[in-house]
Amino acid sequence: MPNPLSVDIGKRLRMLRQERGFSIRELARKCGLSANALSTIERGMSSPTVNTLYLITEALGVPTGSLFGMADKKEKVVFTKSDSRARIPFVHGIWEGLGGRMFSGKVEPFVLNLQSGADSGSGMITHHGHEFVYCLAGHLEYQVEDRIFSLRPGDSLLFASRLPHRWRNPGDSDTKIIIVLSEFPDGDTPSRGHFLGPSRGEG
Repeated sequence: MPNPLSVDIGKRLRMLRQERGFSIRELARKCGLSANALSTIERGMSSPTVNTLYLITEALGVPTGSLFGMADKKEKVVFTKSDSRARIPFVHGIWEGLGGRMFSGKVEPFVLNLQSGADSGSGMITHHGHEFVYCLAGHLEYQVEDRIFSLRPGDSLLFASRLPHRWRNPGDSDTKIIIVLSEFPDGDTPSRGHFLGPSRGEG
């Protein structure tokens, strides 16, 4: 069976940066990273953490799907084969798209494969719409405001995304979850900032 589509993250980020006319220093300043850190990512010398990846795409003003070079055409029906869906490897995990980039509705589903110790960062996350989380395998802790929910296979969580939240894999084994973000405003791309920590201008 063919492997899912993988992406040269550094090459794609460099192309998107250049298309928008940013120098490395300008983009680094915009997303809060050092120019050296951004340069090593673009040259493929280091892999971005999930926080860093979404910080960069937010600063570029592009949806996650832009990393795949996908067309912007939106469809009413999107069928995604399991052996051909796009994915982005990041430190401690893999993000897999489930068609949200090409769907005309306000729904963005994706899969996260998380290694032991993976987390969304030290800051709390907020964004527009609603969030649904379903645990397929492993163990996941999801904090929403001051409550901590322990998800095991078959467990789910649903909440308003404006509530501060974050997640982590506290177990010794890999965790696999599906996240569905919905009911966000036109033009918004909530997964782009989902793992950023504190929201920037959303809420």
